[in-house]
Amino acid sequence: MTLTPEPTLKRTPLHAAHLRAGARMVPFGGWEMPVQYSSVKAEHDAVRTRAGVFDVSHMGEFRVTGPDAATFLNRVTTNDVTKLKPGRAAYNWLPNDSGGLVDDIYVYRVAAEEFFLVVNASNIEKDWAHLQAHAGGFEVTLTDESDRWGLLAVQGPQAEAMLQPHSSVDLSAAKKNAYFAAKLFGFDVWLARTGYTGEDGFEVFTDASEAETIWDKLLAIGLTPAGLGARDTLRLEAGFPLYGHEFADHIHPLSSTYTWVVKNTAHLGAAHIQTAPKHKLIGLALDKVPVREGYPVHLGGAVVGHVTSGSSSPTLGHPIGMALVNAEAGNADAYEVEVRGKLHPARRMELPFYKRS
Repeated sequence: MTLTPEPTLKRTPLHAAHLRAGARMVPFGGWEMPVQYSSVKAEHDAVRTRAGVFDVSHMGEFRVTGPDAATFLNRVTTNDVTKLKPGRAAYNWLPNDSGGLVDDIYVYRVAAEEFFLVVNASNIEKDWAHLQAHAGGFEVTLTDESDRWGLLAVQGPQAEAMLQPHSSVDLSAAKKNAYFAAKLFGFDVWLARTGYTGEDGFEVFTDASEAETIWDKLLAIGLTPAGLGARDTLRLEAGFPLYGHEFADHIHPLSSTYTWVVKNTAHLGAAHIQTAPKHKLIGLALDKVPVREGYPVHLGGAVVGHVTSGSSSPTLGHPIGMALVNAEAGNADAYEVEVRGKLHPARRMELPFYKRS
């Protein structure tokens, strides 16, 4: 029997810093990433009550430039990028031809003819091929800058206050989804008032060679390092979908509540996206038993869907999950989730589970 060698995992510029901090490293989307440093709960609570920092350097970054940059992006994304002014960012989708999603992304407008895209780590190659396949006929230049950037996410209610003494700009003047050049600890960076935790915060784009130094300085001013475990519980509480779970090539994106991401533009897959979804994404709360992806959801004695993401909620103190269920079953008040052959009651909760005050 011939054994197939395990693929070599990629490492971010912060790999050595994670090992120094005692992180437990795990495979994630082809990368070796920190799942936790102290504990998921401690890191989660730090972000909810103070501020933490995540290594998200595994994400991909593309630059789109040229006279047709906006026109091209309006063809390959569902949100209208012409509404973005330079210095602003917006959440967006890359649809496929059949109404599912190639990926969900963030689009940053740098200048009139220049955009910066951040894509999911596991989809970098797929997204790059997709964009190149549809660039014909547009006067645009696509550049894959994924190896150039380190990306750190500083998240939490005290993020602004902790970064301000070390920043060259007035962070209080930056509104949500602002994107701007600055100096941080004397280093040239780009800051975006965006994030994936349900808290305020800034994502820090830095040269990959300087990422470790900036990370160390962030820890030195009191930020808590946080791993994938806390990132997942935080985003789940905030009701944020995760590609490969709530979104995918075969899942109708309007099963979610994100109808605002689709504008009336001539984008790929428009006719399919405009059809009514056959499923609905709902929130579920349980009293004691945590649920995981794939667990069947029952209603009236029949399986009506499955859990897409689930965990115990550190903030709420009980298990929560998101589930895709048949559209006609999406408005019930109570369901049952099958866990190892046993049914456990679950009540429907409106998404998000948590919203910062």
